[in-house]
Amino acid sequence: MIKTIEYVDGVVRMIDQTRLPAEKVFVNCKTIEEVGQAIKTMVIRGAPAIGVAAAMGVHLGADAITASNYDDFYNEMEQQCDRLGKSRPTAVNLSWAINRMKKVARDSKNLPIPELKARLKQEALTILTEDISINKSMGQHGQTLVENGNVILTHCNAGALATAGFGTALGVIRASVNAGKNVRVLANETRPFLQGARLTTWELKEDNIPVKLITDNMCGFFMKNQEIDLVVVGADRIAGNGDVANKIGTYMVAVLAKENSIPFYVAAPVSTLDLSLASGDEIPIEERSAEEVVNINNKRIAPKGIEVAHPAFDITPNKLVTAIITENGIARPPYTESLKAMAKKK
Repeated sequence: MIKTIEYVDGVVRMIDQTRLPAEKVFVNCKTIEEVGQAIKTMVIRGAPAIGVAAAMGVHLGADAITASNYDDFYNEMEQQCDRLGKSRPTAVNLSWAINRMKKVARDSKNLPIPELKARLKQEALTILTEDISINKSMGQHGQTLVENGNVILTHCNAGALATAGFGTALGVIRASVNAGKNVRVLANETRPFLQGARLTTWELKEDNIPVKLITDNMCGFFMKNQEIDLVVVGADRIAGNGDVANKIGTYMVAVLAKENSIPFYVAAPVSTLDLSLASGDEIPIEERSAEEVVNINNKRIAPKGIEVAHPAFDITPNKLVTAIITENGIARPPYTESLKAMAKKK
C-alpha cells in the first residue's frame, strides 16, 4: 500500500506529490511550520491527507512548547493551530483535525505536560490509522454501486495519495477490483495542477488497474458515446444540503453526467461533511497562483502579462449528485436528512 504520510522517529514523512510521477521523493517535516508549508505548497494534498498532516503537525508543534503550566501551553498551542489553519481554506478536514487535537488538549488539562504531549502524539497516530480504516469501509459501501465491466470516470486524485492510504474515490475502485470486478478507469488530467495525469494514473498503474488518461475537455465526448458507466469523485467539503466542493472542473463533469444520464457519485469521509453550512454558497474557494495556470513543467504556455483566474475548487449543486458514499453508508437525497444520519452513526 502507498504510504502517503507516516510518523518515523519524531519526523512526519510524506511523499512530495509535486515531484510525481517523474520521481518518488520524500519530505521530512520536523516542525509544525514545515507541515504547514507542505500543505500550502501541495507537497501533500487531498482533504483527508491534509487532515492527517495537520494532526501530526499539531503534535510536532505541541512537543516543542516549553511552557511548564497548562494555560501557557494551551495558549501557545492555540496560536500555532491558528497559523496552521490558514494554510489552505477549502478542505474542511484541516480545521476538523486541528479542532480534534485541541479538544484532546482541553480534555487532558489535568495531566502533567509531558503526558499531555504524549496524549496528543497518540491522537495524531490514531487519526492516521482511522483514516485508512475509514477509506476501506467507504470502498466496501461504494463497490456495491459498481458492476462488473464498468468504466469509471474520475476527476483529480482522490486515491491513496489524497489520504493516509487506500483512497476515497479510488478506494471505491480498489474495493471493486478486490471484489473480483473487472473495471476500467478514465482519468481526467485535471488542469492546471494535473493531479489526474500525474497522480491518479501513477497510483492505478502501480496497482495494475487499467486506466486511460484523457484531457478534461474530452469527458463529454466519451459520455455521449456511452463509454462511461459512472463517475466517482472525492470532495474537500460537503455542505449540509449536499452541495460538494471539489477540484475545479468537477461541476462541469457533473453537468455532463446529468445530461447523459450517468450516475455521479461522491466518496468522502464523514469528517469532510460541514453540516454547519446550509449550502455550498458558504464554502470558501481558494484562489491559487496564476503561475500554476500559465506554466506546465516550468514551461510557459501563455503570453507574459496575461490576466489569469485560478479558483482551485468549484461547487457541484446537490441536484447533480446521485449519492454520497461515506464510511457509514451511502447517503441519498434529501441530503439534509441523510447526511445528518451518516454523521450520527458510529
